[in-house]
Amino acid sequence: MGINIFTLHKLHKIQKLRKEGVKMRIRLGYVAIALKLPKVTSSSTVTYTNYGKQGNEENKLNKLKKVTLSNLDDLYKILQYNVENNIHFYRITSALVPLATHPDVGNWDYRKIFNVDFKRIGDFIKKNDMRVDTHPDEFNVLNSIREEVVENTKRNLWLHVNLFEDIKYPKGKMILHIGSSQEGKKTAIKRFIKNFREFPEEITRQLILENDDKTFTTKEVLQICKDLNTPMVLDVHHHICNNEGESLTPMLKDIFSTWDGQILPPKIHFSSPREGERDRKHSDFINPQDFIEFLETCKPLGINFDVMLESKMKDLSLFKLVEDIKELRKDWKWIDNTTLEI
Repeated sequence: MGINIFTLHKLHKIQKLRKEGVKMRIRLGYVAIALKLPKVTSSSTVTYTNYGKQGNEENKLNKLKKVTLSNLDDLYKILQYNVENNIHFYRITSALVPLATHPDVGNWDYRKIFNVDFKRIGDFIKKNDMRVDTHPDEFNVLNSIREEVVENTKRNLWLHVNLFEDIKYPKGKMILHIGSSQEGKKTAIKRFIKNFREFPEEITRQLILENDDKTFTTKEVLQICKDLNTPMVLDVHHHICNNEGESLTPMLKDIFSTWDGQILPPKIHFSSPREGERDRKHSDFINPQDFIEFLETCKPLGINFDVMLESKMKDLSLFKLVEDIKELRKDWKWIDNTTLEI
């Protein structure tokens, strides 16, 4: 089978980039918690049990308002901290508004109550040209065989869509796994594609799909993203934990190409195993040599991308990785504290 003209054109483009020495720019980000900021958290919660113990409806609402305001104020502090440290990429917690989607919590119009606070956050993000996204929790299963789970997933995803709307950030994306493999992976994939196409466009246009560490491989998720014309989030460690013998390198170009036409560059997730190569648990820090090897593998493509570091030590891990890279690759150029050009 011969190479088609489109593929040949892409190969020539890559070869040209290599000859011209085109630089690749990588920005580093972290997840939710800034460990350098003591007693600052945007994820304080109110359980439904605690909510019920507040007594009358006014007290219940006041409890929710107090915790939500604290979360929003601390999110703003974290964003300020990010800007001060030239961190341009950040994942907002999914626990920003307690009990936001609980079916038995009424009269909780947080969007109206905190309209000014959301606007302040959004204005700050846009003013500083930050990239933010979210990662709905794993209990959101779009392809579940249980209709009530699918409906709950839809309700929870609306929460994230509304957040991006409230902060006036149309570039916002939310990461989702394919989910359940019940009735076999082939059937599960068909069910995912069917449900995805039936979901509101306001939700699906903001979804990006990630390979997981147990069930759906990089190759499978890439094909789903191609079928749905949806960007793919490559999780490098998940690929190591969950593959069928296929190499990652030949798939990189196609993975990045799923972002063609998007405003933002591709993003990937990177973490290191706690114990052993296939340990699914995340380590406190990033193995710098593994990270460098991955970047060097990507370099011939000449494509800018952002990296979300999923490590237990959050922002401290980011700073440590920068120090390690500077020690191991002294010739690499740093645009600022967290932006690398090679």
